[in-house]
Amino acid sequence: MTVPRRGHGGWVNSGRRPARVGIAILAAALLMLAGCASKKNANAGENGNGQGAGLGENGLNGSGGNSLNQYKNGTLGQNQGPLGDIHFDYNDSTIRQQDGGILQNNAAWLNQNPNARVQIEGHCDDRGSEEYNIALGAKRAQAAKDYMQTLGISSDRMSTISYGKELPLCNEETDDCWAQNRRDHFVVQQ
Repeated sequence: MTVPRRGHGGWVNSGRRPARVGIAILAAALLMLAGCASKKNANAGENGNGQGAGLGENGLNGSGGNSLNQYKNGTLGQNQGPLGDIHFDYNDSTIRQQDGGILQNNAAWLNQNPNARVQIEGHCDDRGSEEYNIALGAKRAQAAKDYMQTLGISSDRMSTISYGKELPLCNEETDDCWAQNRRDHFVVQQ
């Protein structure tokens, strides 16, 4: 056993790295963990558990979003509004060629209604973890936002939110059903 001795830089452990360095590393690790825990709690949602809430550009969407309200009312998928939804291939966030026309129509409507804002909701099918699908939904919503910007829609008129797999249109375990759930939904906000 070695006896710690006092050195010029503070307590040292038998000529090895100073004990202060180990303590500093431990303190930094604890601060990082505390920071992550506070961010997790800040994003936990209204009831503190984060369930049923989507993750948006600025954290959680406090208004609940149109799809969330429709889901609660049992009307999800009905009364879609003036903007069309686009869909995605499995495990992908690339805008498909056939959805370019839908996005062009959405941009034309927004140009005709300059006071309207749109929230782009990213959705996924129920395969994959909750965390993965929240991230994938966010990528899908951002891809649509970026595409709409190339069509001349200002980024300050658009926001994004990801619901991951939390708000499915269809609950069957089939390819057709999963394809319906892999979508971006456009919610008009006046």
